[in-house]
Amino acid sequence: MKFVIQRDQLMDSVQNVMKAISSRTTIPILTGMKLEATSEGIKLTGSDSDISIESFIPAEEDGIVYAEDIEPGSIVLQAKYFPDIVRKLPQNTVEITSDESRNVTIRSGNAEFHLNGQDPEEYPQLPQLHTEDSFELPIDLLKNLIRQTVFAVSTSETRPILTGVHVKMDEGSLEFIATDSHRLASRKVPLDQPEGKSLPAVVIPGKSLTELNKILADSDDKIEISATDNQVLFRTKHLYFLSRLLDGNYPETSRLIPEQSKTVVKIDAKDLLQSVDRASLLAKENRNNVVRLVTKESNHLEITGNSPEVGNVVEEVTANDVDGEDLKISFSAKYMMDALKAVDYDQVKVEFTGAMRPFLIRPVDDDQILQLILPVRTY
Repeated sequence: MKFVIQRDQLMDSVQNVMKAISSRTTIPILTGMKLEATSEGIKLTGSDSDISIESFIPAEEDGIVYAEDIEPGSIVLQAKYFPDIVRKLPQNTVEITSDESRNVTIRSGNAEFHLNGQDPEEYPQLPQLHTEDSFELPIDLLKNLIRQTVFAVSTSETRPILTGVHVKMDEGSLEFIATDSHRLASRKVPLDQPEGKSLPAVVIPGKSLTELNKILADSDDKIEISATDNQVLFRTKHLYFLSRLLDGNYPETSRLIPEQSKTVVKIDAKDLLQSVDRASLLAKENRNNVVRLVTKESNHLEITGNSPEVGNVVEEVTANDVDGEDLKISFSAKYMMDALKAVDYDQVKVEFTGAMRPFLIRPVDDDQILQLILPVRTY
């Protein structure tokens, strides 16, 4: 195998593929990265058997040559060393060759590295997912869907199913839902799908979506998503991201969402976020920095944070509108701040159904984004 390639392109691909490689894998060859050269270009593969990532560098695209002098072949390189070598090479182009004995030479400028490669035949074949059930989304939209929900997945393995995001599609809309049983985040988007087409609901590990979000560059290009019983594939022009799915039934979350509310507060999201942030500064002592919100007359809210050993903070915030019953409620400042950041609109409405009931945060004029938080008992 032999090829000459632009170092920056190679580095980008290496960094993407590294996100799937773990040093703790049970299959030794998976600690390596597979390089495959063909006349079309260079393909890099990494996998930890939960996530697999392939990144493709075309030999030429839009008149720009990225790789040349290609002699087809493949090799597996130690992922522990290869990325650092590529990062520190002196020139913009890199020549990589391997011989019959799997000795690999990496040359750039006056630097020459020799690495022992591994047998590419031992590297597991990635399953090629071909399903009828696939759909396309703009990449920007997918990134938003992930960002607005994935933070609410559970980090505890006691209920593994809650460490994933529930993705379901029906009646022309796609919905992402995440909950750790103390809060819930959901976002719906309309989909242009043929009549009667629906996908099986799947639960994608939160970790996979977080990594995918890091790899995908902001763009309005499309990404194709297809799922089978146990895997989901995200595919763009040069990237192939495969993740296993979580087994089990995701809890029915729709019944958690209160139908009617007793107190509705319409407020500037940034004002509320900054006020809760300040209140949490002195609420750090107790376990999940709990802050308290009390409605006052003439559209005022009082937000307080209190640590008996440290001190307390009291702030009045003016809402655009407070409608309904008076309310005193306590909640985790972190959950509130996460939710407000995810909503992504300037004006939000917070709908309360009493001091001990879950409350909702959503944009004033968009029902597609929903954040739900369970209050905290403080007495």
